[in-house]
Amino acid sequence: MEENLKQQSTEIIKIAIYGPESTGKTTLAKQLAEHFNTVWIPEFARDYLQQKWENKQQICQKEDLLPIAIGQTKLENEGLQKANTFLFADTNLMVTKVFSDIHYGETDPILEKAAKKHKYDLFLLTDVDVPWQKDDLRDSPDNREMTLQIFEENLIKFNKPYLKLSGSKEKRFQKAVALVSTLLEGKELGLNSFDFINLHQRDIKLDLVKNQIEFLTNGIQAVNLERPAKLNDGIEPLSIDEATYFANFFDEKRNHLKLKKFVPASGAASRMFKFLNEFLHDYKLGEESINAYINRKKAKNLSLFLIGVEKFSFYNDVIYRLKKLYPEFDTWGYDSKQYAFIKTLLSTKEFDFANKPKGVLPFHNYPSHIATPIEEHLNEAVAYASSNQKAHLHFTVSEEHQSEFEKIVENVKTKIEITSQTEISVAYSYQDKSTDSIALDFDNQFVREDNDSLVFRPGGHGALIQNLNNLDADVIFVKNIDNVIQNHLNEISLYKKALAGILLDKQHQIFDYLRMLDEDNLNKETLDEIVNFIQSKLHFEVVEDFSKYTKESKIDYLKNYLNRPIRVCGMVKNEGEPGGGPFWVRDRKGLVFLQIVESSQIDEKDASQMKILKSSTHFNPVDLVCGIRNYRGANFDLTEFVDHTSGFIVHKNKGGKDLKAYELPGLWNGAMAKWLTVFVEVPLITFNPVKTVNDLLKIAHQPQ
Repeated sequence: MEENLKQQSTEIIKIAIYGPESTGKTTLAKQLAEHFNTVWIPEFARDYLQQKWENKQQICQKEDLLPIAIGQTKLENEGLQKANTFLFADTNLMVTKVFSDIHYGETDPILEKAAKKHKYDLFLLTDVDVPWQKDDLRDSPDNREMTLQIFEENLIKFNKPYLKLSGSKEKRFQKAVALVSTLLEGKELGLNSFDFINLHQRDIKLDLVKNQIEFLTNGIQAVNLERPAKLNDGIEPLSIDEATYFANFFDEKRNHLKLKKFVPASGAASRMFKFLNEFLHDYKLGEESINAYINRKKAKNLSLFLIGVEKFSFYNDVIYRLKKLYPEFDTWGYDSKQYAFIKTLLSTKEFDFANKPKGVLPFHNYPSHIATPIEEHLNEAVAYASSNQKAHLHFTVSEEHQSEFEKIVENVKTKIEITSQTEISVAYSYQDKSTDSIALDFDNQFVREDNDSLVFRPGGHGALIQNLNNLDADVIFVKNIDNVIQNHLNEISLYKKALAGILLDKQHQIFDYLRMLDEDNLNKETLDEIVNFIQSKLHFEVVEDFSKYTKESKIDYLKNYLNRPIRVCGMVKNEGEPGGGPFWVRDRKGLVFLQIVESSQIDEKDASQMKILKSSTHFNPVDLVCGIRNYRGANFDLTEFVDHTSGFIVHKNKGGKDLKAYELPGLWNGAMAKWLTVFVEVPLITFNPVKTVNDLLKIAHQPQ
């Protein structure tokens, strides 16, 4: 009996059309077989039971199910001999098994075992959103949703790879064709059926996976630096008088604009406390003194941390907790106290600071309270990113941390609103799972979890271009979560508003030129004026043979260049802080333009490129003001202005496995590579990042 229920082994891709009665399974199987020029397997039970009805006027009995299962298996095995790449089964033993459960409350163990063992590359679960059609054998027009649920629960129970098909029969067919075609491509890449399901559920396109494999296997072409951008050569100077002028210009316009402040804030603070975690891992209390450890390890960061420990805004809270945990704490020696302090600060059962997002950590100590970066960004939003006494702030967060953000916002928002007479609206979004990337090992094989599923890694902050793309605003201020200040908020606001004023000024001229180009009655002088503006104010080379273009081609070229999102980026003098730098970059077409470049994008083996990199005078503090609407008032699709040939390859270790993964072009690097770009020098005081916890000891983060 069991021998007659065995599936033949095959290289043919088998697709099971599976679902309750009257859901279009037969129609779909026929359509797919015709489309892919192969065979389909009809439902054996239909002819078997129809004949029984016609001969004996009897309906299906429990004892019919094993013969039906054997007949279905035989049809399928015979069909494999004729199939071409694919075989589509109108039904399968899983359907028979579910039918038995529903009608008889149980399934013959032999049938259930066979249904469990039968393998298909994909089950297409047909939804009940099509009309039920009566015939001699159909008897269940009611409770169709419940029946569908039972069908789906069995797929989950027996771990079958499946996707649900809903919609009209034509839409189902179109979806099924796309799914089956993509499944074949995935298998050619070495993906299995469950990988395919996983990608589909994450909405990760197979073409992106192919690109990632290509990058990880063959590397990413390095950026070609032409020269560093310097003051008056790509970076515009900004005097205090000019800053005041443009800030006032922005203030005059702001109440007619929709403004937003966009803050990437999803990253954990693990790097802030890396040297403290290393200390906890390496140091053995009682075997040596902390001073001996500092000397042995040359642990300057640890020494600075301990010297300034009482200046941290979290100091008193940690000490209070230590005394609660250990009543004898005050009697301990220096080493025991400092070790316990660091351990309590980082313990997952206590403060757990290294695993929290930076935004929720205590940064600044005010006389009345301790402020987090979240609160400081709310203060900044009302200071320079508000219009008509309303400020809109958008945080990108990890989903699991949103409640912590909301709690802090709830605690401080009302106070800030009353003080500033400004209403604050806060929104949140997450990094889209569809931007996650696969990982390969160093033999270029897929890295997998212990359960054999693919390892996915977040696509990097470049993925946030999708979040930015979803905002509705005329002007968007972009600033990192850790770049806040306890003092000099007025000065910070001045330069943020100045950047916004410069953006509006440039944008106004660009929009005027685009409207002129639309009128199509320009003379040579006006065209020359536009070219000069592009080269002198937007710092972009026009192609050498532009003068040979026809007038129509010139207009198309200029419109194509000018009609883009625009960003004005503050640049500070490089005084040793990490960060991407401003450079003139030559693209594959030979054109030179401005771009923010990270050191990891440079070929470190190219001495001339490294020399240019090291001669950089400025870097980008992630201080951007963006215009994302076109001259007709519609939003640009920002994904159209990404350099998809760029990005980063990162090397990580997961569970002892070395891996490499692709990260998307950075939000202010390749993700904005095709934007109109203006670099402006701003004072160093506008850049106050907290890369390590010791940065909180700097003047910008200490009370005055």
